[in-house]
Amino acid sequence: MTNRRQFLRNATLTVAGSALAINSRTAAANVPVSTTVNAKKELGLQIYSLGRELAPDVPGGLKKVAQMGYTVIELAGYNSEGKIGAASMADFKKYADDAGLKITSSHLNPPAREYTKDNLEQIKDFWKKAAEHHAAIGCKYIIQPGQPSTRSTEEVAYVGEVFNEAGKIAKAAGLQFGYHNHNGEFARVVPGGTEPLPASRGFGRPPEGAKIIYDAMLEATDPELVQFEMDVYWTVMGQKDPVAYMKKYANRIRLLHIKDVAVLGESGMMNFPKIYETAYANGIKDYFVELENYTGGTQFEGVKGCADYLLKAAFVK
Repeated sequence: MTNRRQFLRNATLTVAGSALAINSRTAAANVPVSTTVNAKKELGLQIYSLGRELAPDVPGGLKKVAQMGYTVIELAGYNSEGKIGAASMADFKKYADDAGLKITSSHLNPPAREYTKDNLEQIKDFWKKAAEHHAAIGCKYIIQPGQPSTRSTEEVAYVGEVFNEAGKIAKAAGLQFGYHNHNGEFARVVPGGTEPLPASRGFGRPPEGAKIIYDAMLEATDPELVQFEMDVYWTVMGQKDPVAYMKKYANRIRLLHIKDVAVLGESGMMNFPKIYETAYANGIKDYFVELENYTGGTQFEGVKGCADYLLKAAFVK
């Protein structure tokens, strides 16, 4: 299964010199900032951001998260035993409740990266069990963050079929199924292909029949069954404009990951004011901060820096 930390190690920042990044940097330089913290803002956090720092004291760690200003969390780490790390789902919900945090979403991957007719039932069984466990704690979304094997347009089309099956299972349990992108989904695939083509092919025309994987996923899935959680940072790393995608697929992209190179707003390459403006216009209510591989201190410190940025930002309601 695709590893996010591997994605981060492999990604480059060359797009920071692109026209998109330049425009984003210019806009970020003029971001209006509130002079007071708005405690009524609802801020979401993907707990993956805390890495191993959360594990030694989950109840205490979640209370720290709430004290920073976060009000909602998205889970990560659901395992084959139906637990989040070492904690049962019920225990984790109690820890969140005690901290005053709502659990609205969860990241989890089925036990297969290549989808075939032979393992479809295994994948469906995973989602049935996962949906039952997450419905029991009042979760709203179950989100797949790992990119399945997508080497050709045919593979992407079948991935869409499997996502639709997961969506049916989630819907039957009162949940919504969604997919979270990294940068790899902005490569192109062709009919009969054996590997994705690079995300950018200069100014040349793409091969006949080529499709961007992310667009093909949207095309292959039922809007009633599958929603998309756009990670705005990884979209930029895929050399695409998250705002343009949010406008084009306003009825499909219903959640966001708010992410930057490190602490939000420090790189100058992410146009968060425009991203939030578009999100509000589309009626998006669920978004989660994600911080990976922070080197400026502890993960908790980095997560607090992200909260401080959003709480002070006038563009965040």
